[in-house]
Amino acid sequence: MPDDPLVTTAWLAERLDAPDIKLVDASWYLPAEDRDPKAEYAAAHIPGAVFFDIDEISTEGTDLPHMLPLPAKFGSRVQKLGIGDGARIVIYDGWGVRSAARAWWTFRVMGHEDVVVLDGGLPKWIAEGRPVTDRATPVRDRHFTVRVANDLVRDRGQVARSLDTKREQVVDARPAARFRGETPEPRPGLKAGHMPGAFSLPMSELIAPDGTMKPKASLEKLFSDAGVDIRKPVVTSCGSGITACVLALGLARLGRWRTAVYDGSWAEWGQAEGCPVVTG
Repeated sequence: MPDDPLVTTAWLAERLDAPDIKLVDASWYLPAEDRDPKAEYAAAHIPGAVFFDIDEISTEGTDLPHMLPLPAKFGSRVQKLGIGDGARIVIYDGWGVRSAARAWWTFRVMGHEDVVVLDGGLPKWIAEGRPVTDRATPVRDRHFTVRVANDLVRDRGQVARSLDTKREQVVDARPAARFRGETPEPRPGLKAGHMPGAFSLPMSELIAPDGTMKPKASLEKLFSDAGVDIRKPVVTSCGSGITACVLALGLARLGRWRTAVYDGSWAEWGQAEGCPVVTG
């Protein structure tokens, strides 16, 4: 396991040709952002990167977005991307630090701990004048062993029990206005508000203006100011399980590597019968 779940652009530039480094572009955008991550990857990506499609490498037959895939599907897909056992995986995205955190968490759920996120992502890499390419990355199948780490995942029933027992703190990464129920959810059919007893810490609070994650001392203060005791277990949630992983990434920086993520998040809770919702 790495000492820090983030690496700098300078660190990656020095190791870009290292044979054990596997670069992954895990860009993903909200529909309102009107961006095509596959097209952007084809036009310009860091040399050697392969594209990890968060929406495709997911569970089929559900109306919930990009839920964790079955282990067999995940193993098959990443093997075809040329990612195998023993690789040091470096993940980035086209936003800065956002969907890369989801892919980072997914690889860890599937048992691969030697995985890090590029701090600042592709925007910082390009801003520093570092190389990009439109050339396809050649790959060959590698063997990838899946060992599911269930302690990193929570389902709806487990979250409901955590809210009742207070054994785990549920922290919501959505914007504060959505948490309070002051603005509607971007997905139709979802109630506005939050789970009773949940804490609010918008993912955007963890990100500096240059798209990198804020320093550890700032992260500690953010969680503390939100009412969260990071010494105790935390479950993170958000709209659809993407930005919740940014909170988990921030907590890993603070030494809390086993933070769980509610995979269904508000996309599930906000439409399910019997799930309480409060506002304010």
